[in-house]
Amino acid sequence: MSPEPPRILLVDSYDSFTYNLAALCRQAIPNCYVHIIKNDDIELKDLLCYLPYFSGIVVGPGPGSPDIPEDIGLVKDLWKIDDAHLLPVFGVCLGLQSLALEYGANLRRLSVVKHGHVSAVEHNGTDIFKGVGPVDAVRYHSLHVELSGAKNMEELASTHDEENGRVVMALRHRTRPFWAVQYHPESVLTRGGGIEVMLNFWRLARNWSSSRGRVTRPWDQDADAIFGVPWPYIRPLPSAPCIDTPLSTSMIKLNIPGLSAPDICEVLGVDDDSSPFVMLESAAHPGQFTIIGCLTSTSLRVTYNIGDSFVHLANGESCDQVDLGSHDVWSWLTSFMNKRKVTGGSSEIPFWGGLVGYLSYELGTDSLRVSANRVCSQTRHPDVNLVFVERSIIRDSTSGHIYIQSIMEDDDEWLTEMAEQLHSAARNYSTYSSYNTTPYSTKARPNTSTVTLPDRDLYRSRINLAKEHLFAGESYELCLTANTRITVNDPLASKASSTYSPSWQRYKHLRELNPAPHAAYLRLHPTTLLASSPERFLSYSRPPDTTYKLCPVKGTIRKGPRITRAVAEQALRGSRKEVAENLMIVDLIRHDMHGAVGENVEVKQFCTVEECKTVWQLVSVIEGQSADGADETASHYANGALGWEVLRRSLPPGSMTGAPKKRSVEILQTLEDEERNVYSGVFGYWCAGGGGDWSVTIRSCFKYDDRYECDAHSWTKFNNPDFYPGVHEPEHWVIGAGGAITALSDPDAEWDEMLAKLQSVLRVFGAAVPRGH
Repeated sequence: MSPEPPRILLVDSYDSFTYNLAALCRQAIPNCYVHIIKNDDIELKDLLCYLPYFSGIVVGPGPGSPDIPEDIGLVKDLWKIDDAHLLPVFGVCLGLQSLALEYGANLRRLSVVKHGHVSAVEHNGTDIFKGVGPVDAVRYHSLHVELSGAKNMEELASTHDEENGRVVMALRHRTRPFWAVQYHPESVLTRGGGIEVMLNFWRLARNWSSSRGRVTRPWDQDADAIFGVPWPYIRPLPSAPCIDTPLSTSMIKLNIPGLSAPDICEVLGVDDDSSPFVMLESAAHPGQFTIIGCLTSTSLRVTYNIGDSFVHLANGESCDQVDLGSHDVWSWLTSFMNKRKVTGGSSEIPFWGGLVGYLSYELGTDSLRVSANRVCSQTRHPDVNLVFVERSIIRDSTSGHIYIQSIMEDDDEWLTEMAEQLHSAARNYSTYSSYNTTPYSTKARPNTSTVTLPDRDLYRSRINLAKEHLFAGESYELCLTANTRITVNDPLASKASSTYSPSWQRYKHLRELNPAPHAAYLRLHPTTLLASSPERFLSYSRPPDTTYKLCPVKGTIRKGPRITRAVAEQALRGSRKEVAENLMIVDLIRHDMHGAVGENVEVKQFCTVEECKTVWQLVSVIEGQSADGADETASHYANGALGWEVLRRSLPPGSMTGAPKKRSVEILQTLEDEERNVYSGVFGYWCAGGGGDWSVTIRSCFKYDDRYECDAHSWTKFNNPDFYPGVHEPEHWVIGAGGAITALSDPDAEWDEMLAKLQSVLRVFGAAVPRGH
């Protein structure tokens, strides 16, 4: 009987790099099982009897300080394990600090914190550095240890900063099998001290166990009941059966030069402000496809608010509450899509039909088990707001082709009629062209728009509070944001009606002022969202062989006459601060991806300067693929459920929180006065053929329209019977904006950056940042 593969116990202190460390363990220790526990899942007295099952323990990094019990949990006790239960332990970052403190070292703050910085590490080539050459290591820490006075601690490596002097980078216990590094061996930019050091740890751990005759206990049901399945694991899916015969698509392909996406929308009746409407537009390079939903009175709307035990299902005739039962909203939607699988569509286009809409920032924080402490029931935007699109038009801006398609049965007549309408629109281009002068204008007249900015002094003070959290080791960066509110109150302006939509006119103005590759017009009452996002968040291709791709943007510079590529490269890729911010999010996203798909995750592009229509931006690309067979055509994952799981694990977007994500979100709740809601969530689609594409909700504005009401029995368009024809109603819009706060942030510069981002959308209202700000 062959021996069992080794088992590693990985202790997670609520970090956002844990699965990267698990992947490194699997690389260094072939075929090992990695069991992950939180540092507060179990106490040492209860853990001791299970230690014989494991070959070693890895103590991961985490936020906070090793001298705060709530931050360190179980870890502080691991160094006190009695000889009878002793086993090899390897610590990273917080793990090193905890080990050193336990044996008498002093904990100090760095004069200048190192978050996402690469340092040369000096070592003597012995112990865990045996055979290791030059080491360039990524550091995420604001605290460090001084070993003077420490007992049985031997320094193995150090680095020297001009600002901080000599800093311990690795150590070991002289008599017990404990090793640790201060830097992050699992980071994508660590060179020389990653897999090499982990291999040496494993060699030393095996030698120590062999010399003492330590043999691991075979795994059994008792251990399985406590520690469960090892990583990598895939979240079990609901047992809802797929439909026996998948839906099929019917399609007509047209070539109509000159017909723009807004033209098509106006053919479809977007000007009726009371009706739901969805468009995901590629309004600028490198975007290619625009997806326009052709909604009908039977198009099914799905909305959900965090904390509810039900979802709302509504169409033009009814609205019902459906209990989630044993599901959460994520698994409920997986089951929903599992019954609506589509096959046979054109491989030329990314969307055949499916869910389109947005997911809120708070939906993501809820998945992190961070409760939203300011949720109110009135005038609150849904956290999930989606519509199931059965008829759609896709416009390919590269080829000029237009695809009219339907997943409804026997829908050829509609396809033919729609093709004729589009041809007719092209023949009468001057009638439909959104680039001609329209009879309406969204440019507010003087003194009709009221702009309420965040309080400047309060915002700046919170930047300083955020920096204090960074200095204390609570986070590596914090994305601080605030809401600006705009009230448009012009009694002489054109009113919303069945033939005029002010929000649609504003969207057309936005796409002219700030064209973006990931734009959207989503009118899903009570929410209307106008978005011109530069940042794709997650995309995943149709199965089989699905590729999951996350594309974080950290670092942007607006184009100008003197901003050449060379200037942009120097300002972005040449900036230590910008690269550090990007690196932090790349490492965080690798963790999120590893948690969903397993080991097969790769950084395909790191900190590349990309040119968009209005900006240069610093973009990285992380790709993952699922375990063998996980997305085969016949599997439960084949309709895109694994992509949905990657999305769940990745929200809220790390570029909008900071890292470690959970602790950063908790801190941000203390620094921001209200919910973000739609802002800094995501919008996009889940194709019923298995693909998906979601973008970060930034450079956007949204409003709440409470003139609709929905109950369990009916869907009433407007509860104000006098709304038509043309009763004046003020418009209330929200724009969220902010920036990533690091230890190097200047409060005045961060305030100015927030205003610059705000201005890109504020101009849509004919407004500017008020003087004095």
